Amino acid sequence: MFDMVSRRGFVSLSAAAAAGLGLAGCSGNKTSEPAGSDAGSAKASSKKETVELQIFAANSLEKALPEVQELYTDQTGTTFADTQFKASGDLVEQMRAGAAVDVLITASKGTMDDAEVAELVDVDTREDMFVNDLVIVRAEGSDTKVEAIADVANLDGKIAIGDAKTVPAGKYANQALASVGLYTGTEGDDGEYAPELVDKVALADKVGTAAAYVSTGDCVAGFVYSSDIFRYDGIEEAFVCPEDSHKPIVYPGAVADSSEHADEAKAFIDFCLTNKKAQKIWAKYGFELSE
Repeated sequence: MFDMVSRRGFVSLSAAAAAGLGLAGCSGNKTSEPAGSDAGSAKASSKKETVELQIFAANSLEKALPEVQELYTDQTGTTFADTQFKASGDLVEQMRAGAAVDVLITASKGTMDDAEVAELVDVDTREDMFVNDLVIVRAEGSDTKVEAIADVANLDGKIAIGDAKTVPAGKYANQALASVGLYTGTEGDDGEYAPELVDKVALADKVGTAAAYVSTGDCVAGFVYSSDIFRYDGIEEAFVCPEDSHKPIVYPGAVADSSEHADEAKAFIDFCLTNKKAQKIWAKYGFELSE
């Protein structure tokens, strides 16, 4: 869909991307760009009534998305309400309860499917926005060694895993564990942990909590996204779970069916995927755009 580098090479470019973003912000030069891409949309939007959008987004976007929103506000004048960053399942439940939302971005196709079945989003606006890797992390500087998924059962200490009922990262983790016989359900939320692992699991209410458990030493390892290493201090990669050990990690986005600013909400989703400066922000936090 977009001309992006491969996921494995993407993370290595994040530092360069961040530097490029900084240089772009310092430059005094102005360049001519297509309308709706960067600066071109600012003049047009100045003639429109200011719109405020409410975004519900997966917890793992907590650092990257606000920077993209700030960029969008600078260029279009559109503002944002207090963006909600929670486990994807919790966000869908809030929408079921009647929360006013303009854009929903989840960390799994399954969670967006749930929103779609419940008629909470406009199906025609749905886009696969980002992809990610599932990694096992340890505390920074730790001597904990993980050379395979099955190694977590032999570690001396707790393993942080998102609660699969609401946390997509937890479902992916359980799928990975199922691939080596440490979980009984292939979907990730339909089974039980193996006897040698069950007492080691520390469930987390969101992927960020799983990362925090590891950084504080409450857990010796945990399952998170590769992008979480960029947004949390005190953790480092111990092992990257093979892609075939779990379902593809995809972040879909869609306009909420009840949005009163549907056109503006769709324009923001498009901006996230096409704007070059926004792409540099995603890169800085380890996200790759979906193809």
